[in-house]
Amino acid sequence: MRAIILAFGLFLAATPSWAQTGQTPPPADSAAPPPASDDQAAPAPTPAPAVTNPPMTGPKLLISTSMGDITLQLDSVRAPKSVANVLRYVREKHYDGTAVYRVVKGFVIQMGSFGAHNKGRGVDPRGVKLESDNGLHNVRGAAALAHGDDPDSATADFFIDVGDDTALDKSDSSVGYAVFGQVSDGMDVVDKINQVAVGDDGPMKGQAPVDPILITKISIIGEPVAKAVAKKK
Repeated sequence: MRAIILAFGLFLAATPSWAQTGQTPPPADSAAPPPASDDQAAPAPTPAPAVTNPPMTGPKLLISTSMGDITLQLDSVRAPKSVANVLRYVREKHYDGTAVYRVVKGFVIQMGSFGAHNKGRGVDPRGVKLESDNGLHNVRGAAALAHGDDPDSATADFFIDVGDDTALDKSDSSVGYAVFGQVSDGMDVVDKINQVAVGDDGPMKGQAPVDPILITKISIIGEPVAKAVAKKK
């Protein structure tokens, strides 16, 4: 089975250098302005507004894990294809009995198509159309579909952003990852999961929880459980 792997290069954003070397101070008669006096101090720059996601409209998912519950508010207006895709897998009970198989501290936790000890679970090979240009952002608590090199290859696997990961949004140089929901309750559980020890027993080496974090069930809040139809004798 082809593993869906979140592109990791986006996580390693370039770090600016703060060291200044080899600079020559200006001569005393240069045109540089004198330092401002206390009563003429330059105003402090206005900080850029924090990137946030707008209120979302759609159903909620309850992710029941061995470390606690996480509630996702889905956005079926801005990410209709992504939401419909995830809901289909939920109704098929695809996620029940799988595990959180990827943990990168300060970055993401990921789940979907692997159980404990790297046991894969089959998915529909037809991916969902990428919806990364939908006005939603990979900020703390956002949930987005993972995909491979083909932007339209996302299936059941998704990740939850632990920090503000806007480098994963669509840009001029990146196709991005489609956000389809936001944690509305249980971010403390996400943070606890993000701190567990990791090892190699998973699809991505060095990122699998040493002690498996099981997903007992993912359910749609408020949707009645389908009853089995009794067969006629």
